[in-house]
Amino acid sequence: MAPDPGLDYVVPWSPKKDDRMPPSAPPLRLASLVTALLLAAAPAWAQDGPPPLTPEETAAAEGRYQQYCALCHGPDRAGYANDHAPSLKSPQLFAAGFTYIIGEAIAYGRPGTPMGGYHQEVGGPLSRQDIMQLTMWLGEQAATAPIELPDGAVTGDVALGAKVYADSCASCHGAQGEGGTGTALGNATMLALTPDAFIRHTIENGRDGTPMLAFRSKLSPAQIDGVTAYIRSRSAGWTAPDPIRHAPPALDAYIINPDADAPRFALKDDLYVSAAELDRELKAKKRMVLLDTRVTSMWERAHIEGAVPGPYYASREEVMANLPKDGTWIVAYCECPRAAAESVVRKLREGGLKNTAVLWEGIQGWVSLGYPVVPGNAAPKVAGQP
Repeated sequence: MAPDPGLDYVVPWSPKKDDRMPPSAPPLRLASLVTALLLAAAPAWAQDGPPPLTPEETAAAEGRYQQYCALCHGPDRAGYANDHAPSLKSPQLFAAGFTYIIGEAIAYGRPGTPMGGYHQEVGGPLSRQDIMQLTMWLGEQAATAPIELPDGAVTGDVALGAKVYADSCASCHGAQGEGGTGTALGNATMLALTPDAFIRHTIENGRDGTPMLAFRSKLSPAQIDGVTAYIRSRSAGWTAPDPIRHAPPALDAYIINPDADAPRFALKDDLYVSAAELDRELKAKKRMVLLDTRVTSMWERAHIEGAVPGPYYASREEVMANLPKDGTWIVAYCECPRAAAESVVRKLREGGLKNTAVLWEGIQGWVSLGYPVVPGNAAPKVAGQP
């Protein structure tokens, strides 16, 4: 299946637009690219969102909601009609940027929950355009403007957060985050795709019209930070040890399994590798480079283990400077789900690196299909610290 032309994103608007910066962003060293991203000007539609749905598109999106979503989420979007499906009506949900997450949840589902995948790529009935319009319709029905939330990790006392969770959250969300009346907070897909600030905002402000209460007057800021950090620390599993935050590979260690054989990829359209195929070759410990082309803050939240942060807005020379030129396969991925990775691979192929591919499903599809990710730590080391 060829890519949907002009549909490089699922989400119609959101406070977060990291993968849609203008191509003229100045090339800098990778360590300073996050700063450059924050300073660069975004195009007008990225700030205000694309045009609203036409009446015909609105009617079609509402019809799809009633056909595919209402059984569990309720005909009025209030949720909890079946399988503890959450409300899709609360203004706080959409104000905090949920449209950034909901598109991929619709597309690829939530493994381990009753939420299946509805994208045609995984056997569902909806095209990417259908999903985009459905998320736009949900946001328009909520009729609330998005708010700015900070990026990056929320730091807090994890031990304090564990106690707060047991006392205040487990009765609805489950002792091990399995869900119940509340969302399954232990779902690895949810945690990999949901920013810390979104989780914290929800704890603090609750959700109108749902059992999720606002805890801003019940918990101190330190307790809210702690429970946010605790929930994030469960990303590798509720009973797993605290996850290791991986540092970016050293310049001489970009190649995964450097002494192994090359992978055997059957590329779609001479460009795309599927998540299943990439997972198979990684498990077989084949030699390759994984290039995460998102802004580095997103690499920190979750990335495929071994991936190198190489943001799409870097120059071709900068991206290629530390990549092998001996025919080693290089697989790039992004989140939107392919546009940024495609732009990087074009640069690489123009520079003579032909054994290059793009992950078809993107990182959100990868995670939503149940493949593993790890958190990262790209902060520069402070002198004197190990």
